[in-house]
Formats: sequence, structure tokens, C-alpha cells
Amino acid sequence: MVLAESFGPLEIILIMLYMGACAYLGWLGYRHTKTTSDYLLAGREVHPFIMAMSYGATFISTSAIVGFGGVAAMFGMSLLWLTFLNIFVGVFIAFVFLGGRTRRMGHRLDAHTFPELLGRRFDSKFIQVFAGLVIFLFMPIYAAAVLIGGTEFLSTAFMPNNYALALMIFAVLTAIYVFYGGLKGVLYTDALQGTIMVVGMLVLLIWAYVSVGGIVQGHNSLSSMKDQVFAGHRAIGHQGWTAMPQFGWGKPEGLAAGAPSPYDLWWIVVSTIILGVGIGVLAQPQLVVRFLTVKSSKELNRALAVGGTFILTMVGVAYVVGALSNAYFYSYETVTGKLLSSTREEVITKDDPGRKPKTVLCQLLHIDTNEDGVADTHVVAKGLAAAPKMPVAVIRQLPDGRVQVKPHSTSFTRSVVYDRQLKAWIFNPDSIIPTFITSAMPRWFKVVFLLTLLSAAMSTMSSQYHTLGTAMGRDVCEQLFGAGRSGGHRTVHIVRMGILAGLVLAVTIAYYTRGGYFIARATAIFFGLCCSTFLPSFIGGLYFRWLTKPAAITSMIVGFAVTAFWIVFVKSAEAGSIGIVRWFTSPDANGVRANSILAGYPNWPVVDPVMIALPLSALAALVVSRFTQPPSGQHLERCFEMV
Repeated sequence: MVLAESFGPLEIILIMLYMGACAYLGWLGYRHTKTTSDYLLAGREVHPFIMAMSYGATFISTSAIVGFGGVAAMFGMSLLWLTFLNIFVGVFIAFVFLGGRTRRMGHRLDAHTFPELLGRRFDSKFIQVFAGLVIFLFMPIYAAAVLIGGTEFLSTAFMPNNYALALMIFAVLTAIYVFYGGLKGVLYTDALQGTIMVVGMLVLLIWAYVSVGGIVQGHNSLSSMKDQVFAGHRAIGHQGWTAMPQFGWGKPEGLAAGAPSPYDLWWIVVSTIILGVGIGVLAQPQLVVRFLTVKSSKELNRALAVGGTFILTMVGVAYVVGALSNAYFYSYETVTGKLLSSTREEVITKDDPGRKPKTVLCQLLHIDTNEDGVADTHVVAKGLAAAPKMPVAVIRQLPDGRVQVKPHSTSFTRSVVYDRQLKAWIFNPDSIIPTFITSAMPRWFKVVFLLTLLSAAMSTMSSQYHTLGTAMGRDVCEQLFGAGRSGGHRTVHIVRMGILAGLVLAVTIAYYTRGGYFIARATAIFFGLCCSTFLPSFIGGLYFRWLTKPAAITSMIVGFAVTAFWIVFVKSAEAGSIGIVRWFTSPDANGVRANSILAGYPNWPVVDPVMIALPLSALAALVVSRFTQPPSGQHLERCFEMV
């Protein structure tokens, strides 16, 4: 009812047409799914354009558009280095150096999933089951990030104050297609959704530059705003939205005890956002399996240009628009509506689990812009008391009783929302892109962008659900309990049960986690985990005959264990949420317990696990291979013939 009231007749028609097209393509995939190979690998005869669009649409989701776009709005265009890695590593290296070998080895070994490829390459049931469990247990974290991205826009643009309902709508719509259509249904809908995503993002880029006075004016305005950086971000090394964060290690001399290191942001941006995600893409199971769907390497080469162009269009636009949104909110935004109330609120800037949240006291304006009697827009009027430098809004009373407000905010301070779980107001970076779309773009584009985000979320999540479902059905249950011996249909049923279980986990995580740029953090966690656990064995298995089964097993265990240890005990944001460190650390003078075992050592608590775990995982593979027996010549001949 709330959603229907937010749309006009034309908007409802467009959404219904889109949903109908996706439903038809999902049904088409279901109709052409006759065998287990069809369900898991689309019959291995996918057209290169469809494969490339599916790869790109699976790779780029609402986590990139909304989550990482919000991070770019906070930290600036330094995230364009991630765009470079997305294209160079995620497309060029993946397609040219890994795709062909993966396809040929997968065909020779009759592998249907990424864990099955690793398991058969090293002739190890343990590797297949272990990889399947890692994917099934941890992919819901990434799925939740994608789900939150779409939900944030739906709840901001169309369903104010209804985050939970928007979450359920988004989750159910996404799960339907993969549940019935298998990978064929996923691929068909991915191609349509990828096309919609490109159109939507190109329109967004053009309109964003128009909104800030053009390319030159927009970038000049952004460069001149560096003195408006939020005080908390400046303290950790933010030097403006067109500059890299301050580089260094440790703490400069003379810095007060307990003060954050001015080099923390560099390590957050570079180690977690750029390297963790940029390299981790090579070991993403839902992407690797795309290489198994094409007939030959020729199709992969034909798909390269399409995939690269798609990635550039999607992430390049998201990061540029995210950064430019600061110039729009600060210089151009005007909010017009009825002022329903003005309140004094402690707004959370950072919520550290186990500690009192960091807040700033602000005067908030609650404005009804839709004339429905409900406050749908909330802006900071000014900072109060000892608040750090905050925007000061200009308020003008109109003759008709409404107000016209120029917030003069940055993207971060414009992202104020009420969190029902925390029962508090928070600055939520994940709502920056949705807020920009709602404020800067015409109403018709909100529907276009909703379709873009629906496409982005559905294309990625359908692949996520498909991957975690096949991990449970094909790689775990079939290997441990012989489920596949009674026929492929039973495996498909187990896969679908796994999909439902993954969906429930993802929705639960998405409901209870909001704010603190969770989307980007959750994505980086999963990408880094896959990278450290799988990448040395995956690349080594494709290229090096001498890599042994014990080496692959050791590498995977070391990568997983070091990543898990770093997340649980060292990296303060995640370790603080888990809370184990606080069980055995002593409180400081203020009665606060540390969130990291390296809390007294600057920068280490913000370094991403991939920086430690990946080198150790690769080293373990090399050392153990040196002292263990190589695989049999017959097995290697089976794996590497024609590779």
C-alpha cells in the first residue's frame, strides 16, 4: 500500500513490464533446464555477449553502486584506483590468463562448480567440501551487503521509514528467478539487467554533471571544498575529495595519546577497499563459474571488450558521482516543503561496539516534501554545543507556509537517517547515493534508477544464491552423503534448499546491520576471504603441475585461518562487532576495553586481512609443495592435456 502510493500509473506500468520481462526470462531458463548440467552451467553453450554481461552484472551490484559509491562520497576519487583494478584485474587478467585455462580444465574434469574444479584438480574430496562450506557459510554476508544497497534506495526514495518492508520486498523478488530457472534463468535475466544498468548509469553520470554546473565546474567545486571535510575523517588522514589520503605508518611525533593515526584512512582505502576487493575478484566462485559456461576460448576473447566496457561504465560512474555529490549537496541542493518539526539530536558518527558511540549534537529539520503529513527529508540545520565543524543551513520562509532550505552539507552530513535498531539518528554513508538520486534527479529517473538497482541487486544476488545453493547441494551434501547417486533431480532439490537457507541468513544480517558503510566492509570481507583461501590454489592449480594436494589443502586452511583470526582479533571494526577481544582485555582509565589485540599499535587495527593472509597462504603452498609428493603423471595428464 505504501509502495503503491509512492508511484504514479506510468511508473507502475514500467515496473510491471520490467518484472514481467524478468519473469519470462526466468521461465525461459526453467523451460530449457533439462539436466543438472543445464541447471548448474547452462549447458556450457552460452553466447559470449550474454556471458560477458552476466559476468559484469554479477560482479557489479548495489554494493558497488550504493555502498562503494557512498564510500567515494565520504573519501573521494581515490576509489577510482579500484575502478582500474576492477578492469585490469577483474576483467583483463581474469579473462586472458585465467578464463581459458579454467574453461578447458573444467571441461576435461567435468567440473560444474568452483569447489568441484579445485577438488578434482587436486583429487581431493576435502578441498571440494571445505570450499563449499566456506562459500555457503560466508557468502550470505556479501549477499546481505547487496540486499542493503537496494533496500536503502527503495526505502529512501519510495518507502520512507519502512526499511524492513523494503528489505522483504527486495529479497523475495530476487530469490524467485534463480530458485526456478537455474543458471540459464540467471544468465538470461543478467543480460537484460546488465543492459538496463548501463543505460541507468549513463543517464546518472550526465545528469550529475549537469547538477553541479558541468565537468570543469563540478571538479573545481569539489577540489575547493577540502576544508569542509568532516573533522573525524580529517583526523584519520582525509585530505579532500580529489586527493589521496595521507600516507604513512604509525603516529607522528607530538600526537596526543589515544588520538587516531592520520594514516589510518590510507590503509582503510588502499588495503581494504582497493586491494581487498580489486584482487579478491579473481577468486570469486560466482564469477569463476561463468568461465565454465562458454564453448571455447574464442568466446572468452570476444567477451573481453564487452565486460571491460561494462565495468568501466558501472563503477567509474558510481565513484565519480559519489564524490561529486558533495559539490551538489554543498552548493546546489534546495529542499522545499513543510517544516514539521525541529529537534536537538545526538547523531551517531561512529558506532564502536562495546563503547559509547561517537556523536555530535545537531539541530535537525524534519521536512515533508510530498505533502502527505509525514517527514520524508531530514537535514542538519547546524551543529550545537561542542560539535565539530558542521553545516549551517539557510532557511527561507515561503508565502504559502512552506520553507525552502539550502542545507550546505557534505555528503556525509547529509546522510542523516533514523535507525530503528539503534533507536537513534545516525550518519549513514550507505544512504548517500539514494539521497542524491532523490534530491538531484527528476522523479522519472527515480523509477529508472530503481530498475537499475533492482537489476544490479537481482543479477548479483541470483548468482550468489545459485552459487551458495550449488555449494551446499553439489559440493557438500553430494560429496558427504552421496546425494547425487540417486539422480540429478535430488541434487537440484538440495541446491534449492540451500538457496532458501542462504536467503534467510542474508535477510537476517541485512535487517540487523545498517550504517558504518557496512556494504563496502561486508563486500571486502568476503572478497578478501575468498582471495586468501582460494587464489593461490586456484592459480597454482591452473598453471603449475608441481603444486601438490597437501600444499593446496594447507594453503586454503592457512588463508582461511589467518583471515578469520585477523577479523576476530585484530581488525577493530569487525573484531569490535564480534566482541571476543573484550572478554580478555583489561579496561583503560575510562573503563573501556579494547576492540583489537593490536589496539596500542597504530594502523594495524585497520589493515585488511588480505595483506597478511594472502602472502602466508601463497607461501604455505610453495613450502609444502617442496616437501610433499607430486601428483601422479596420469592425473596431471588428465588435468593439463590441451591446457
